Amino acid sequence: MTICKILNRLHLSMLLVVSFAALTALAHSARADEPTASGLWEKTEAGKPVVWVLVFERGGTYQGAIAKRFLKPGDDPGAVCTKCADDRRNEPLLGLTFIRGMKRNGLKYEGGDILDPRDGKIYSANMAVNSDGRTLALRGYVGISILGHDEVWNRLPDSVVDILDASILARYLPAAIPATSTASRGKCKYDDRVC
Repeated sequence: MTICKILNRLHLSMLLVVSFAALTALAHSARADEPTASGLWEKTEAGKPVVWVLVFERGGTYQGAIAKRFLKPGDDPGAVCTKCADDRRNEPLLGLTFIRGMKRNGLKYEGGDILDPRDGKIYSANMAVNSDGRTLALRGYVGISILGHDEVWNRLPDSVVDILDASILARYLPAAIPATSTASRGKCKYDDRVC
């Protein structure tokens, strides 16, 4: 083999390595630009908010906790999950981690489960964020995904995080605890509380 052939093969090998590295970096950059499920989401029924859900990443999986409840007359503000059969039994609904174990795969989150605190049942679950990051589709199911129920939640602006209960912020978002007191701020758009 001549030196020219060796140099050509070496040059080709280097081009392949550099191209592969560039494609890997581009794929990683594209994923980094994708919206994630992390954030605050609003579930509505008949056009009215029912609950806000805080989705966050912990230990490589995504979880979801009840961050705010919109109570109906007669609802107990201190309600606990009396029908839960696992470690969440008798945990307050406010702050309850009811989505667990979701593994991210691009815009999809798979392999997790969702707890219905009304009856204590746990269902397999998947989630998907739409490409603009504004909605989150959640599917809870038994056995196979086609035997399930879908919900679509809407992303809330980051600015409403500071009106969450202090216990939620301390537990799930300690870095988001507002430094200013609520007395120095105006009325919230999403709530009757001061923010």
